[in-house]
Amino acid sequence: MSHHHTSAHEVVDAIKDVDFPAGKDELIEAARRSGASKDAVAALRGIPPENYANREEVARSVRVDPASDLGTSPAQRAQQARAGGRPGQSQHLRDVPKPPVQEELDR
Repeated sequence: MSHHHTSAHEVVDAIKDVDFPAGKDELIEAARRSGASKDAVAALRGIPPENYANREEVARSVRVDPASDLGTSPAQRAQQARAGGRPGQSQHLRDVPKPPVQEELDR
C-alpha cells in the first residue's frame, strides 16, 4: 500500500462547504463530513488554531509533504497521471479475458 501524502488541493476540496471565516475545529469537522481522507483531516489538525478568512489561507497553513511543489511531488503527479482516465485504458480493460466463472454466467 503506497503511503498517501495529502495535497493542499485535497484539503481545500474537503472544506469547500465551509462558511468562512472559520476556525480550525470547524474546518476539521467539515472535512470529516465531506468524507475527506485521514491525511486531509490530519493536515487540518496540523494548522495553527486560528480563524481563517478563506480557503487560500487554509491552503497556505497546511503543511503538505515538504518534497512537494505546491502540493504535488513528481511521484504524485505520476500517480495522478496513472489514475487519470487515459485514452485506451478502458479499451485495455475490455480486452482482459473474463474469469471462467463469468463465462459460466454468460452462457
